[in-house]
Amino acid sequence: MSTGAADARPVLLITNLVAPDRAGAFQALHEREGLQLALFGGRSHHATGAVDTIDVPTKDITQREAYTLAASGDYRAVIAGTAGRTALPAAYLGARRSRTPFLLWTALWAHPRTPAFTLAGTPLLSFMYKNADAVITYGPHVTTFVAQRGARNVHVAPQAVDTAFWTAPATHPERPPGAAFVALAVGRPARYKGTPELQRAWAQAGFKNPGEVLVLIGAGTPVGPQPPTAVRNFYAGSDVLVMPAIQTRDFLEPWGLVANEAMHQRLPVIATTAVGAAAGGLVRDERNGLVVPAGDTAALAAALRRLRDDAPLRARLGAQAQADAAAYTQDAWAAGVGSALASVGASKEGDR
Repeated sequence: MSTGAADARPVLLITNLVAPDRAGAFQALHEREGLQLALFGGRSHHATGAVDTIDVPTKDITQREAYTLAASGDYRAVIAGTAGRTALPAAYLGARRSRTPFLLWTALWAHPRTPAFTLAGTPLLSFMYKNADAVITYGPHVTTFVAQRGARNVHVAPQAVDTAFWTAPATHPERPPGAAFVALAVGRPARYKGTPELQRAWAQAGFKNPGEVLVLIGAGTPVGPQPPTAVRNFYAGSDVLVMPAIQTRDFLEPWGLVANEAMHQRLPVIATTAVGAAAGGLVRDERNGLVVPAGDTAALAAALRRLRDDAPLRARLGAQAQADAAAYTQDAWAAGVGSALASVGASKEGDR
């Protein structure tokens, strides 16, 4: 179905919530294409929670109501993510009922291996990959995964944060007094984040100088969760961001937006191969950070020691990190979604 540039109907995007780092991206897409958000609730995977207001038309719905909206014919395209239990199939069936282009937005580059997901989730997503009119992914790692499972029209919308905020100078860089080397980890208390592996690696690295400090931010840590301004201060006061994620039976880190945030502050990143930002090409070994095998605490310890001992390397990687992160903007995310919409004849501006 090709609606062309004259179609003034908005695009319907069905998801569970608006996370803080997603608000600007949704607004950029709304300015570009005209957007209607349909939110069915849920919990945020981001330390700062969900946002209450956004300058985009928004409806609160139940997951079942996704079908009614998608089937209404009031939208020139329907985009749905993988969150929730019934919202995705409801949105797909509604779009098919109204003969509206349907686009799947997915972050997954591995399917959970739980019995419930294997029974229901894997067959559903396998069907969606093959039958969605277009698939929008977080990055090339997700693109490869869905293409191997039959996706035929795939577009990358690169993960991004608020560039203006995260590149702004920190107001009060947070650094322990007398610290000679500060490694920072930012995340929620989830097993896939790899905090136990990081703590073992830190012990294996043999840091004995009191000025060598590991700082953990997030729920369940002594510092606790922090607002964005405080997190930016911690980035500015640290020498390296560590992302020690592992793959668990039920999750694999889709991206890890803290990589973007820290890199905007000229911070090199040590990431494991289980971090989407590394698999997706943002964090690059020996270019803007170091990438080590997931779960390999010896390799993680060696990377930590190397960056502790080599200040010029830290500076070079950090400068390149800021330069590389600059391309990952919320406008670039909106452009990626716009490309997917254009490919199914549903872009507000027609084919670009």
